[in-house]
Amino acid sequence: MKVVIADDHPIFRSGVKSLLEASFEDIEIQEFTNGKEAADSILKESPDIAILDIDMPVMTGLQVCQEVSEQSETKLIILTMYNDIEMQRKAFNSGAVGYLVKDHTSEELVQCIHEVLEGKRFSAQGLRKMEEESEGKIKNLLKKLEQLTQVELKTLKLVSQKYTSKEISDLLFISVKSVENYRSRICKKLELDARNNSLLLWVMENKPYLDEIEEF
Repeated sequence: MKVVIADDHPIFRSGVKSLLEASFEDIEIQEFTNGKEAADSILKESPDIAILDIDMPVMTGLQVCQEVSEQSETKLIILTMYNDIEMQRKAFNSGAVGYLVKDHTSEELVQCIHEVLEGKRFSAQGLRKMEEESEGKIKNLLKKLEQLTQVELKTLKLVSQKYTSKEISDLLFISVKSVENYRSRICKKLELDARNNSLLLWVMENKPYLDEIEEF
């Protein structure tokens, strides 16, 4: 098995190399300190696996994925300190098939390699839990939003965009009193206290999930 490791931290890179050599037989490893060298090697040599950090000189790991994913059969794995769902989403959208966080490298890297070679996509265990929690929140959010009428949804969208009631009334060609009535109904359906700016607080808390809903 041919593997590329690209990371500009030599001690970490050495640790990954030692782990792989202890875990796989007949393994051939090439090491690089910047993304450009890694991308050139992947396109030229077509290794089985490429393990890429995100923050590297010349080209980032995500840029390497974008550069080579459509031209190479190499399975691309991001190995990074970024422990968040949004960065993982960017990595997968860039062409990576594996995403690992450096804090748990030894526990998951070998498993990740086995799974991506089988054609599966792999994400770090901690991020999988975060994804499940996020999906649960989105489902609950959708259930609540389904109770709203179209004009109430439009009002909520404008509230999330920080429009005032007067500005909303102008945009929807209705009275300010109607806007306030809609806001009151929205609060009731979302089980919020209509007082104390609870709707604004709810929008701020749920905006990342609201933004993921296309029909909003």
